[in-house]
This record gives sequence, structure tokens and C-alpha cells, in this order.
Amino acid sequence: MRQLFVNGAWVSSASGEGVDVVNPATEEVVDRVPAGAADDVAEAVTAARRAFPRWSATPPEERGAVLARAAELIEARARTIAEIIATDMGAPLGFALRTQTLMPAGVLKTFAGMAGRQAETTRVGNSLILREPVGVVAAITPWNYPLHQAVCKVGAALAAGCTVVLKPSEVAPLAAYALTEALEEAGLPPGVFNLVSGHGRTVGEALAAHVDVDMVSFTGSTAAGRRVAALAGDTVKRVALELGGKSANVILPGADLETAVKAGVGQAYSNAGQTCSAWSRMLVHWDQYDEAVQMAVAFSRKYVVGDPFADDTRIGPLVSRVQRDRVVRYLNVGQEEGARLVAGGTEPVHERGYYVEPAVFAGVAPGMTIEQEEIFGPVLSIVPFGAVDEAVAIANGTPYGLAGAVWARDEEQAVAVARRMRTGQVAINGGRFNPLAPFGGYGQSGVGRELGEAGFDEFLEVKSLQM
Repeated sequence: MRQLFVNGAWVSSASGEGVDVVNPATEEVVDRVPAGAADDVAEAVTAARRAFPRWSATPPEERGAVLARAAELIEARARTIAEIIATDMGAPLGFALRTQTLMPAGVLKTFAGMAGRQAETTRVGNSLILREPVGVVAAITPWNYPLHQAVCKVGAALAAGCTVVLKPSEVAPLAAYALTEALEEAGLPPGVFNLVSGHGRTVGEALAAHVDVDMVSFTGSTAAGRRVAALAGDTVKRVALELGGKSANVILPGADLETAVKAGVGQAYSNAGQTCSAWSRMLVHWDQYDEAVQMAVAFSRKYVVGDPFADDTRIGPLVSRVQRDRVVRYLNVGQEEGARLVAGGTEPVHERGYYVEPAVFAGVAPGMTIEQEEIFGPVLSIVPFGAVDEAVAIANGTPYGLAGAVWARDEEQAVAVARRMRTGQVAINGGRFNPLAPFGGYGQSGVGRELGEAGFDEFLEVKSLQM
């Protein structure tokens, strides 16, 4: 069994218990990590608290240099780390390499270069405005992008001068260990970064409630986010939440329909649909609706479901039996409520593994369960609309507001509609994801931002000195 990383050393958990790491493609146990206890959290937080004065006083260029070395180590080990991610959460190897490993390595480099922002000062009248690290940060991360989500929090926090306790998802924790090894080898001082694996109800809740944790940065479900916020509220600590989504892909009349549908299907199925910002709702005008449905079905059939290590695989397994069963339930509910399942099904795709065939629903009406709730699987709902105002209302008609897309004849029209969407990111006519731009949502999609300067600034306090 692996160990925890506390105060610069690998140590056993006080619980003596472990959590099996299961390969979702084979259903076999491939590793085991500690099921951390509240005592482990206390030791890790104490180590982070003791390390904070020295790390926060370390010149920003030195902090940045350590993070840059860690990023280089991740790049050098990218293939190995991608294989780890493909094994413990099921992402196809090519996707695991490009998006799950090399992209976060680049993000870590970006944060390394931003370390100097913490030392920047401004003057307003007779006041000098300073920015200081918030303190000890609890980073609680999910299983769907296990390295990227950790880097978004840990990289920004460390660059800002904070110290960190990372709690990765117990479902896919191995990438967090790879990050820990890189940070240790890069020369991070003891206590600055700590890793405590285990269950959310034990480790996550203990971190959120701990009086010596100054900030909790959490990514996960909206329900879990509410719990984290409630626990953190007792000590009035800062909370950043990146939660669920039900993003709309709005295809306006006059747009390139085939391009929009093809891109929309691909984005909805990326990472087997296990992406909080997935465009899981495709909104199409009635005049083009049937054509769009036919295109979506045809494109969906090109997505080969299989072994993450096979060259032709485009969709791997879902991360766990629980997640697969959840998606199958939604497929059944959608049909029970009157939507038509025109691609995909509920039957097992392979004899072993947590696979689900990519699905397309037609005849989806606003308010249906599959139109309102985050499914977190390769399921696309196609919703018709009659006017632009109706499309905007449908797009804004869920509790979420994380991402979305607009396709139109020209950029001006697309931007006009995007401005009316209550969501944190909108892709215009296929605009690519930008890891330098702020990422986060409105409504029940969360509080705060990750990535870019806005993501860095989440980990800073602001102080004014009146001169």
C-alpha cells in the first residue's frame, strides 16, 4: 500500500486502512492508497501551518523556479503519467497524454511564471495596496481530471506563497502521487505541500472544518460542494467551488450546421462525458432539428468504445461501477419521460469494464430530467427552439452556468447571444479551450475562478496601507 506525504516525508496513515484503486476497463485492483484519518489531516495541517511563514517569505522567483522544475519533471514523465491516468480512471491514452498530462504541465509552468504577481503593489490615493498569500489551503480534487484539477489548485496556491494539503479523489488518486513525487524531487521544502488520500466524508470534511485551514478549494459535485461550504462556514474561511454543469451548445440558423454538430458531439463525449463543462445540451432551431439529429447519430457511431490503450478507442470506460450505473439510470429516465433514445443503449458494451455506449436523445423538452441534471457520461440531449430568445431562455434554464457554445453566421451575432448566457465560459464558433483564461461558473456551478490570473488571485488576500 502507498503512503501519505506529510511534512516532506512518506508516512503511514493513522487509520491503518486502505482504499483499492480499480482499473475501470478490467475491474481489477491495480493499487491501494491509505484511507486517511482525521489525525492524518491534523498532522498535515500542522505541517503546512509551520511551513507557511518561511514559504510565504521566500522570494517569488525562487517559488516559481521550484514549480518550473516540477513542471519539467511532469513533462519528462508524461507518457508514464498518462498511462497511470488511463489505468486508474479510463481516459484513452492519447487524451490522457495531451489533455490530462501535458496540458496541466503547461498550466503549472504558467503559474510558476505568475509567482511575481503576489509581490505587485499599487497605489490608490494615499493607500498602498498589497497582496499576500491567504495561508494554508485545503485542495480537494475530483477523479475526472485528476492531475489537471490538482495543478489548477496546487500550482496557483504554491506560486502565491500558500502552503497546501491536497486530498485527491479516492476513486482515481494515482496522478496526485505522481504530482507529489515531482514536487518533492523539484526541491519543495518540507510541509509546504502535503498529500492525504482517503474518503471525502473523513479527510475532506476534516479539512473543510479545520480551524487552521484558511481556504478550501474544492472541485466536485454540487451536492458535495454544499457540504464543504457548510463545514467551512463555521470558521468563516475562504471557499472556492468548481461544481457541476449542464452546458448548452446553441446552434443558430445560418451557422455551419455540420461543423457545429460534429464539434458538439465531440465535446459532449470528451473524457466519456465525464467533464463538468461538457456541452451536454445541443439547442437547434426547429427548421434544422431533424437534420441535426441525423448528423449527431451518424457522428456518435464513429466513437469507438473500448480499451483505453487501444489506438482506435475514442471513449474509454466510465470511472466506476457506480458511475456507469448512474448513467444507465438516466438513460432509462429519459425514455420514461418521453425523450427518444436514437443512439446508444443500456446494454453492456463489453463483457468486462464500466463501459457505456455513447447516447443521443431526441425529442428532449425543457424541464426533463436529462435536460436539467448533470449526467456525467456520454449522453447528448438535443433540444429544439423556435426563436433566439427561446434558445437563450433554455440555455439559462438550469441551476447551472459553467460553460457553453454559440454557433452563428457571423461572430457578432454569436457574441451577442453569448453575452446573454449566464455562464462562465462560452465558445464562439468553435473557439478552443484556453487554459490561460479564467474558468468557473455562475449559479450552482460554483464560486470563484481557476486558471489564469483570476485563478492565481483566488489565493491572495488584499491589504491596504494608508500612508
